[in-house]
Amino acid sequence: MPKLPLEGVRVLDITVVWAGPYCTSFLADLGAEVIRIESLNTFVPLGRGPMAHPTEEDLKGMSPWAGATPGRVPGARPWNRYPIFNAHARNKLGMTLDFFRPGGMDIFKRLVKISDVFVENNPTSTMENLGISYPLLQEQNPGIIMLRMPAYGNTGAYRNHRAYGLHIEGVIGHTLQRGYADMDPSANSTVLMSDAAGGTQGAFAVLAALHHRKRTGRGQLIELSQAENALPFMGQSFMDFSMNGRNASTLGNRHPYAVQGCYPCKGDDRWVTITLFDDKDWAAFVQALGIPDWCREEKFADAISRYRSHDELDRNIAQWTEQLETNDVMRLLQSVGVAAGPVMDQRDAYEDPHLNEREVFEEVYQEDTGTHRYPGAPYKMSETPIKIRRGPVRLGEDNEYIYKTLLNCTGEEYAELEAQGHIGMDYPEDMP
Repeated sequence: MPKLPLEGVRVLDITVVWAGPYCTSFLADLGAEVIRIESLNTFVPLGRGPMAHPTEEDLKGMSPWAGATPGRVPGARPWNRYPIFNAHARNKLGMTLDFFRPGGMDIFKRLVKISDVFVENNPTSTMENLGISYPLLQEQNPGIIMLRMPAYGNTGAYRNHRAYGLHIEGVIGHTLQRGYADMDPSANSTVLMSDAAGGTQGAFAVLAALHHRKRTGRGQLIELSQAENALPFMGQSFMDFSMNGRNASTLGNRHPYAVQGCYPCKGDDRWVTITLFDDKDWAAFVQALGIPDWCREEKFADAISRYRSHDELDRNIAQWTEQLETNDVMRLLQSVGVAAGPVMDQRDAYEDPHLNEREVFEEVYQEDTGTHRYPGAPYKMSETPIKIRRGPVRLGEDNEYIYKTLLNCTGEEYAELEAQGHIGMDYPEDMP
Protein backbone atom coordinates (compact mmCIF):
# COMPACT_ATOMS: atom_id res chain seq x y z
CA MET A 1 0.00 0.00 0.00
CA PRO A 2 1.33 3.48 -0.84
CA LYS A 3 2.04 5.72 2.12
CA LEU A 4 -0.91 7.99 2.89
CA PRO A 5 -0.36 11.78 2.87
CA LEU A 6 -0.76 12.30 6.63
CA GLU A 7 0.89 9.15 7.92
CA GLY A 8 2.99 10.06 10.94
CA VAL A 9 0.69 12.95 11.94
CA ARG A 10 -1.16 12.50 15.25
CA VAL A 11 -4.41 14.38 15.89
CA LEU A 12 -6.16 14.71 19.26
CA ASP A 13 -9.91 15.03 18.80
CA ILE A 14 -12.50 16.22 21.36
CA THR A 15 -15.05 17.22 18.76
CA VAL A 16 -18.81 16.83 19.05
CA VAL A 17 -21.93 16.28 16.89
CA TRP A 18 -21.04 16.75 13.18
CA ALA A 19 -18.82 19.67 12.08
CA GLY A 20 -15.81 18.73 14.21
CA PRO A 21 -15.98 14.93 13.76
CA TYR A 22 -16.49 15.47 10.01
CA CYS A 23 -13.31 17.57 9.96
CA THR A 24 -11.24 14.91 11.69
CA SER A 25 -12.69 12.17 9.46
CA PHE A 26 -10.94 13.83 6.49
CA LEU A 27 -7.65 13.88 8.41
CA ALA A 28 -8.10 10.21 9.35
CA ASP A 29 -8.92 9.30 5.73
CA LEU A 30 -5.60 10.85 4.70
CA GLY A 31 -3.71 8.66 7.13
CA ALA A 32 -3.44 10.75 10.30
CA GLU A 33 -3.66 8.89 13.59
CA VAL A 34 -6.80 10.56 14.92
CA ILE A 35 -7.44 9.83 18.61
CA ARG A 36 -10.93 10.61 19.87
CA ILE A 37 -10.85 11.53 23.58
CA GLU A 38 -14.15 10.84 25.36
CA SER A 39 -15.26 10.70 28.97
CA LEU A 40 -17.11 7.77 30.47
CA ASN A 41 -18.85 10.19 32.84
CA THR A 42 -20.24 12.69 30.32
CA PHE A 43 -22.62 11.77 27.50
CA VAL A 44 -22.42 14.70 25.09
CA PRO A 45 -25.87 15.42 23.57
CA LEU A 46 -25.93 14.18 19.95
CA GLY A 47 -22.24 13.28 20.21
CA ARG A 48 -22.54 9.51 20.07
CA GLY A 49 -26.31 9.75 19.90
CA PRO A 50 -29.31 11.10 21.83
CA MET A 51 -29.12 8.70 24.82
CA ALA A 52 -26.62 6.34 26.39
CA HIS A 53 -29.13 3.65 27.34
CA PRO A 54 -32.24 3.91 25.12
CA THR A 55 -35.02 1.36 25.11
CA GLU A 56 -36.51 -0.02 21.90
CA GLU A 57 -39.47 2.28 22.55
CA ASP A 58 -37.14 5.28 22.80
CA LEU A 59 -35.54 4.41 19.46
CA LYS A 60 -38.91 4.06 17.71
CA GLY A 61 -39.68 7.69 18.56
CA MET A 62 -36.37 9.10 17.33
CA SER A 63 -35.67 10.55 13.90
CA PRO A 64 -33.77 8.22 11.53
CA TRP A 65 -30.55 10.22 11.55
CA ALA A 66 -30.40 10.09 15.35
CA GLY A 67 -31.98 6.84 16.45
CA ALA A 68 -31.86 4.43 13.51
CA THR A 69 -29.61 1.86 15.12
CA PRO A 70 -29.65 -1.42 13.13
CA GLY A 71 -33.17 -2.79 13.43
CA ARG A 72 -34.04 0.03 15.85
CA VAL A 73 -32.57 -2.22 18.54
CA PRO A 74 -30.30 -0.79 21.29
CA GLY A 75 -27.92 -3.73 21.44
CA ALA A 76 -25.42 -4.23 24.27
CA ARG A 77 -23.66 -0.91 23.57
CA PRO A 78 -26.10 1.49 21.88
CA TRP A 79 -23.58 4.33 21.86
CA ASN A 80 -21.54 2.42 19.27
CA ARG A 81 -24.55 1.89 16.99
CA TYR A 82 -25.98 5.36 16.34
CA PRO A 83 -25.84 6.58 12.70
CA ILE A 84 -25.27 10.21 13.70
CA PHE A 85 -21.87 9.18 15.09
CA ASN A 86 -20.89 6.23 12.92
CA ALA A 87 -21.29 8.22 9.69
CA HIS A 88 -18.05 10.12 10.40
CA ALA A 89 -16.23 7.79 12.83
CA ARG A 90 -14.22 5.78 10.29
CA ASN A 91 -10.45 5.32 10.41
CA LYS A 92 -10.18 6.78 13.94
CA LEU A 93 -8.90 5.52 17.29
CA GLY A 94 -10.73 5.96 20.57
CA MET A 95 -9.69 6.44 24.19
CA THR A 96 -11.49 7.43 27.38
CA LEU A 97 -10.24 10.11 29.77
CA ASP A 98 -11.97 12.36 32.31
CA PHE A 99 -10.40 15.82 32.45
CA PHE A 100 -12.09 16.56 35.78
CA ARG A 101 -10.83 13.49 37.66
CA PRO A 102 -7.42 13.38 39.36
CA GLY A 103 -4.65 12.91 36.83
CA GLY A 104 -6.88 13.62 33.84
CA MET A 105 -5.23 16.85 32.77
CA ASP A 106 -1.76 15.38 33.30
CA ILE A 107 -2.57 12.51 30.93
CA PHE A 108 -3.87 14.99 28.38
CA LYS A 109 -0.67 17.03 28.58
CA ARG A 110 1.38 13.89 28.00
CA LEU A 111 -0.65 13.24 24.86
CA VAL A 112 -0.15 16.81 23.64
CA LYS A 113 3.64 16.38 23.93
CA ILE A 114 3.57 13.57 21.34
CA SER A 115 0.89 14.98 19.02
CA ASP A 116 0.76 17.38 16.09
CA VAL A 117 -2.78 18.71 16.01
CA PHE A 118 -5.61 19.30 18.49
CA VAL A 119 -9.17 19.84 17.17
CA GLU A 120 -12.28 20.95 19.10
CA ASN A 121 -15.63 22.50 18.19
CA ASN A 122 -17.09 23.28 21.61
CA PRO A 123 -18.48 26.56 22.98
CA THR A 124 -15.73 28.93 24.11
CA SER A 125 -16.68 28.54 27.77
CA THR A 126 -16.35 24.75 27.59
CA MET A 127 -12.66 25.00 26.79
CA GLU A 128 -12.24 27.60 29.54
CA ASN A 129 -13.94 25.30 32.05
CA LEU A 130 -11.65 22.45 31.03
CA GLY A 131 -8.63 24.70 31.37
CA ILE A 132 -7.53 24.03 27.79
CA SER A 133 -6.03 26.94 25.84
CA TYR A 134 -3.47 27.37 23.09
CA PRO A 135 -0.81 28.71 25.51
CA LEU A 136 -1.31 25.55 27.63
CA LEU A 137 -0.76 23.37 24.57
CA GLN A 138 2.30 25.36 23.52
CA GLU A 139 3.86 24.87 26.93
CA GLN A 140 3.79 21.13 26.30
CA ASN A 141 4.54 21.24 22.57
CA PRO A 142 5.64 24.50 20.85
CA GLY A 143 4.91 23.03 17.41
CA ILE A 144 1.32 22.03 18.16
CA ILE A 145 -1.49 23.18 15.86
CA MET A 146 -4.83 23.91 17.49
CA LEU A 147 -8.04 24.17 15.49
CA ARG A 148 -11.01 25.72 17.29
CA MET A 149 -14.41 25.61 15.58
CA PRO A 150 -16.93 27.53 17.72
CA ALA A 151 -20.31 28.43 16.27
CA TYR A 152 -19.72 32.18 16.24
CA GLY A 153 -16.05 32.68 17.11
CA ASN A 154 -14.14 32.94 20.37
CA THR A 155 -14.58 36.70 20.68
CA GLY A 156 -17.59 38.98 20.35
CA ALA A 157 -21.06 39.09 21.84
CA TYR A 158 -21.98 35.55 20.67
CA ARG A 159 -18.77 33.87 21.85
CA ASN A 160 -20.52 31.62 24.41
CA HIS A 161 -23.72 31.03 22.49
CA ARG A 162 -24.33 27.31 22.08
CA ALA A 163 -25.52 26.30 18.65
CA TYR A 164 -26.19 23.33 16.43
CA GLY A 165 -26.14 23.69 12.67
CA LEU A 166 -29.80 24.66 12.46
CA HIS A 167 -29.19 27.63 14.79
CA ILE A 168 -26.24 28.81 12.70
CA GLU A 169 -28.39 28.50 9.56
CA GLY A 170 -30.94 30.84 11.15
CA VAL A 171 -28.38 33.43 12.25
CA ILE A 172 -26.79 33.76 8.80
CA GLY A 173 -30.16 33.94 7.00
CA HIS A 174 -30.14 30.63 5.17
CA THR A 175 -33.28 29.31 6.89
CA LEU A 176 -35.42 32.12 5.49
CA GLN A 177 -34.19 31.71 1.92
CA ARG A 178 -34.82 27.98 1.56
CA GLY A 179 -38.50 27.96 2.58
CA TYR A 180 -41.61 27.94 0.44
CA ALA A 181 -43.12 31.23 -0.70
CA ASP A 182 -46.55 30.42 0.80
CA MET A 183 -45.24 29.25 4.21
CA ASP A 184 -43.52 30.97 7.12
CA PRO A 185 -40.01 29.85 8.21
CA SER A 186 -41.37 27.66 11.01
CA ALA A 187 -42.41 25.11 8.37
CA ASN A 188 -38.82 24.48 7.26
CA SER A 189 -37.13 21.15 7.67
CA THR A 190 -33.66 20.94 9.19
CA VAL A 191 -30.72 21.63 6.88
CA LEU A 192 -27.18 21.52 8.26
CA MET A 193 -25.06 22.91 5.43
CA SER A 194 -22.92 24.84 7.90
CA ASP A 195 -21.73 21.63 9.59
CA ALA A 196 -20.52 20.09 6.35
CA ALA A 197 -18.93 23.38 5.29
CA GLY A 198 -17.22 23.80 8.66
CA GLY A 199 -15.82 20.27 8.68
CA THR A 200 -14.44 20.58 5.17
CA GLN A 201 -12.86 24.00 5.68
CA GLY A 202 -11.49 22.97 9.08
CA ALA A 203 -9.61 20.06 7.52
CA PHE A 204 -8.23 22.37 4.83
CA ALA A 205 -7.05 24.84 7.47
CA VAL A 206 -5.22 22.07 9.35
CA LEU A 207 -3.48 20.97 6.15
CA ALA A 208 -2.40 24.56 5.51
CA ALA A 209 -1.06 24.87 9.07
CA LEU A 210 0.86 21.60 8.72
CA HIS A 211 2.41 22.91 5.50
CA HIS A 212 3.33 26.17 7.27
CA ARG A 213 4.92 24.23 10.12
CA LYS A 214 6.93 22.12 7.70
CA ARG A 215 8.39 25.33 6.21
CA THR A 216 8.86 27.31 9.43
CA GLY A 217 8.86 24.83 12.30
CA ARG A 218 6.11 26.79 14.04
CA GLY A 219 2.66 25.62 15.06
CA GLN A 220 -0.31 27.98 15.25
CA LEU A 221 -3.81 28.57 16.53
CA ILE A 222 -6.64 28.39 13.97
CA GLU A 223 -10.04 29.86 14.82
CA LEU A 224 -12.84 28.91 12.45
CA SER A 225 -16.21 30.52 13.16
CA GLN A 226 -18.74 28.16 11.62
CA ALA A 227 -21.21 30.98 10.97
CA GLU A 228 -18.60 33.16 9.25
CA ASN A 229 -17.46 30.16 7.23
CA ALA A 230 -20.97 29.38 5.94
CA LEU A 231 -22.08 32.96 5.29
CA PRO A 232 -20.18 33.36 1.96
CA PHE A 233 -22.12 30.39 0.55
CA MET A 234 -24.92 32.96 0.16
CA GLY A 235 -22.62 35.70 -1.09
CA GLN A 236 -24.94 36.71 -3.94
CA SER A 237 -27.72 37.54 -1.47
CA PHE A 238 -25.49 39.69 0.72
CA MET A 239 -24.09 41.50 -2.30
CA ASP A 240 -27.60 42.06 -3.69
CA PHE A 241 -28.60 43.74 -0.44
CA SER A 242 -25.37 45.71 -0.24
CA MET A 243 -25.57 46.95 -3.83
CA ASN A 244 -29.33 47.08 -4.49
CA GLY A 245 -31.05 47.12 -1.11
CA ARG A 246 -32.97 43.92 -1.90
CA ASN A 247 -33.50 41.50 0.98
CA ALA A 248 -33.72 37.89 -0.25
CA SER A 249 -36.63 35.81 0.92
CA THR A 250 -38.25 32.45 0.21
CA LEU A 251 -38.45 31.15 -3.37
CA GLY A 252 -39.52 27.55 -2.82
CA ASN A 253 -38.53 25.58 -5.92
CA ARG A 254 -38.79 28.66 -8.12
CA HIS A 255 -35.95 30.48 -9.85
CA PRO A 256 -36.06 34.22 -10.61
CA TYR A 257 -35.02 33.76 -14.24
CA ALA A 258 -36.53 30.46 -15.34
CA VAL A 259 -39.49 28.14 -15.12
CA GLN A 260 -38.50 25.60 -12.52
CA GLY A 261 -40.26 23.16 -10.24
CA CYS A 262 -40.43 19.83 -8.48
CA TYR A 263 -43.22 17.62 -9.84
CA PRO A 264 -44.92 14.40 -8.65
CA CYS A 265 -44.32 11.15 -10.51
CA LYS A 266 -45.81 7.67 -10.49
CA GLY A 267 -45.31 5.90 -7.17
CA ASP A 268 -45.36 6.83 -3.51
CA ASP A 269 -43.65 10.17 -2.83
CA ARG A 270 -41.65 10.12 -6.07
CA TRP A 271 -40.64 13.43 -7.64
CA VAL A 272 -38.69 14.93 -10.51
CA THR A 273 -37.18 18.40 -10.94
CA ILE A 274 -37.36 20.28 -14.26
CA THR A 275 -35.84 23.61 -15.32
CA LEU A 276 -36.80 25.47 -18.51
CA PHE A 277 -34.34 28.32 -18.86
CA ASP A 278 -35.29 29.91 -22.19
CA ASP A 279 -37.38 29.60 -25.35
CA LYS A 280 -35.05 26.92 -26.72
CA ASP A 281 -35.69 24.76 -23.63
CA TRP A 282 -39.41 25.40 -23.92
CA ALA A 283 -39.51 24.33 -27.56
CA ALA A 284 -37.63 21.11 -26.79
CA PHE A 285 -39.89 20.44 -23.80
CA VAL A 286 -43.05 20.91 -25.86
CA GLN A 287 -41.76 18.54 -28.56
CA ALA A 288 -40.89 15.91 -25.95
CA LEU A 289 -44.45 16.07 -24.59
CA GLY A 290 -45.94 15.65 -28.06
CA ILE A 291 -47.15 19.28 -28.34
CA PRO A 292 -50.24 19.00 -26.09
CA ASP A 293 -52.99 21.59 -26.58
CA TRP A 294 -52.23 23.51 -23.39
CA CYS A 295 -48.71 24.29 -24.63
CA ARG A 296 -50.20 26.36 -27.47
CA GLU A 297 -52.04 28.75 -25.16
CA GLU A 298 -51.03 32.41 -25.40
CA LYS A 299 -50.19 32.60 -21.69
CA PHE A 300 -47.25 30.23 -22.35
CA ALA A 301 -46.05 31.89 -25.55
CA ASP A 302 -42.85 33.49 -24.20
CA ALA A 303 -40.57 33.33 -21.17
CA ILE A 304 -42.13 36.30 -19.36
CA SER A 305 -45.68 35.02 -19.90
CA ARG A 306 -44.70 31.54 -18.72
CA TYR A 307 -43.16 32.95 -15.57
CA ARG A 308 -46.26 35.04 -14.85
CA SER A 309 -48.40 31.93 -15.34
CA HIS A 310 -46.05 29.68 -13.38
CA ASP A 311 -48.71 28.22 -11.07
CA GLU A 312 -50.92 27.11 -13.94
CA LEU A 313 -47.92 25.82 -15.86
CA ASP A 314 -46.90 23.78 -12.81
CA ARG A 315 -50.33 22.15 -12.70
CA ASN A 316 -50.12 21.16 -16.37
CA ILE A 317 -46.60 19.78 -16.03
CA ALA A 318 -47.60 17.83 -12.91
CA GLN A 319 -50.52 16.18 -14.76
CA TRP A 320 -47.98 14.88 -17.27
CA THR A 321 -45.20 13.80 -14.86
CA GLU A 322 -47.50 11.92 -12.48
CA GLN A 323 -48.20 9.40 -15.24
CA LEU A 324 -44.49 8.48 -15.55
CA GLU A 325 -41.63 7.08 -13.49
CA THR A 326 -39.04 9.62 -12.32
CA ASN A 327 -36.21 8.14 -14.41
CA ASP A 328 -38.42 8.02 -17.50
CA VAL A 329 -39.07 11.77 -17.22
CA MET A 330 -35.36 12.40 -16.67
CA ARG A 331 -34.22 10.34 -19.67
CA LEU A 332 -36.84 11.75 -22.02
CA LEU A 333 -36.13 15.40 -21.18
CA GLN A 334 -32.36 15.05 -20.94
CA SER A 335 -32.35 13.42 -24.38
CA VAL A 336 -33.65 16.70 -25.86
CA GLY A 337 -31.37 18.94 -23.79
CA VAL A 338 -33.78 19.90 -20.99
CA ALA A 339 -32.43 19.89 -17.42
CA ALA A 340 -34.31 17.26 -15.41
CA GLY A 341 -33.48 14.83 -12.64
CA PRO A 342 -35.18 12.61 -10.06
CA VAL A 343 -35.38 13.52 -6.38
CA MET A 344 -33.44 10.54 -5.03
CA ASP A 345 -33.73 8.97 -1.61
CA GLN A 346 -31.14 6.81 0.17
CA ARG A 347 -32.33 3.61 -1.49
CA ASP A 348 -31.95 5.23 -4.90
CA ALA A 349 -28.42 6.32 -4.03
CA TYR A 350 -27.38 2.85 -2.86
CA GLU A 351 -28.80 1.32 -6.06
CA ASP A 352 -27.52 4.01 -8.43
CA PRO A 353 -25.30 2.38 -11.10
CA HIS A 354 -23.06 5.44 -11.42
CA LEU A 355 -22.33 5.64 -7.69
CA ASN A 356 -21.72 1.89 -7.51
CA GLU A 357 -19.41 1.94 -10.51
CA ARG A 358 -17.37 4.62 -8.74
CA GLU A 359 -17.37 2.58 -5.49
CA VAL A 360 -18.81 5.44 -3.45
CA PHE A 361 -20.08 3.02 -0.79
CA GLU A 362 -17.75 0.62 1.03
CA GLU A 363 -18.65 -2.41 3.13
CA VAL A 364 -17.40 -1.83 6.66
CA TYR A 365 -17.54 -3.97 9.80
CA GLN A 366 -17.85 -2.80 13.38
CA GLU A 367 -18.25 -5.24 16.26
CA ASP A 368 -21.35 -3.65 17.84
CA THR A 369 -23.06 -2.74 14.58
CA GLY A 370 -22.18 -5.45 12.08
CA THR A 371 -21.36 -4.99 8.40
CA HIS A 372 -22.94 -2.15 6.45
CA ARG A 373 -22.23 -0.01 3.41
CA TYR A 374 -20.85 3.41 4.36
CA PRO A 375 -20.10 6.44 2.16
CA GLY A 376 -16.34 6.67 1.74
CA ALA A 377 -14.01 9.64 1.22
CA PRO A 378 -15.40 12.28 -1.19
CA TYR A 379 -12.33 12.30 -3.43
CA LYS A 380 -10.04 9.83 -5.17
CA MET A 381 -6.25 10.17 -5.37
CA SER A 382 -4.29 8.34 -8.07
CA GLU A 383 -1.08 7.91 -6.06
CA THR A 384 -2.54 7.39 -2.58
CA PRO A 385 -5.85 5.50 -2.71
CA ILE A 386 -8.14 6.55 0.13
CA LYS A 387 -10.22 3.75 1.66
CA ILE A 388 -12.07 3.02 4.87
CA ARG A 389 -9.38 1.06 6.67
CA ARG A 390 -11.35 0.64 9.89
CA GLY A 391 -15.01 0.80 10.88
CA PRO A 392 -16.61 3.37 13.21
CA VAL A 393 -14.51 3.62 16.35
CA ARG A 394 -16.08 2.23 19.51
CA LEU A 395 -15.97 4.04 22.83
CA GLY A 396 -12.56 3.44 24.42
CA GLU A 397 -11.63 0.86 21.80
CA ASP A 398 -7.92 1.72 21.75
CA ASN A 399 -7.32 2.45 25.42
CA GLU A 400 -4.63 -0.19 25.81
CA TYR A 401 -2.65 0.96 22.76
CA ILE A 402 -2.82 4.63 23.71
CA TYR A 403 -2.11 4.26 27.42
CA LYS A 404 0.38 1.40 27.32
CA THR A 405 2.13 1.95 23.98
CA LEU A 406 1.97 5.71 23.38
CA LEU A 407 2.09 6.86 27.02
CA ASN A 408 4.15 3.95 28.36
CA CYS A 409 1.79 3.23 31.25
CA THR A 410 2.56 0.09 33.24
CA GLY A 411 -0.07 -2.55 33.85
CA GLU A 412 -0.38 -1.29 37.41
CA GLU A 413 -0.87 2.32 36.30
CA TYR A 414 -3.45 1.21 33.74
CA ALA A 415 -5.42 -0.70 36.37
CA GLU A 416 -5.34 2.32 38.67
CA LEU A 417 -6.71 4.58 35.93
CA GLU A 418 -9.47 2.06 35.32
CA ALA A 419 -10.36 2.13 39.02
CA GLN A 420 -10.39 5.94 38.98
CA GLY A 421 -13.00 5.98 36.19
CA HIS A 422 -10.77 7.13 33.33
CA ILE A 423 -10.60 3.90 31.34
CA GLY A 424 -13.41 1.71 30.07
CA MET A 425 -15.71 0.93 27.14
CA ASP A 426 -19.11 1.31 28.83
CA TYR A 427 -21.13 4.24 30.12
CA PRO A 428 -22.51 3.81 33.65
CA GLU A 429 -25.89 2.09 33.72
CA ASP A 430 -27.48 5.04 35.55
CA MET A 431 -26.49 7.45 32.78
CA PRO A 432 -29.63 8.59 30.87
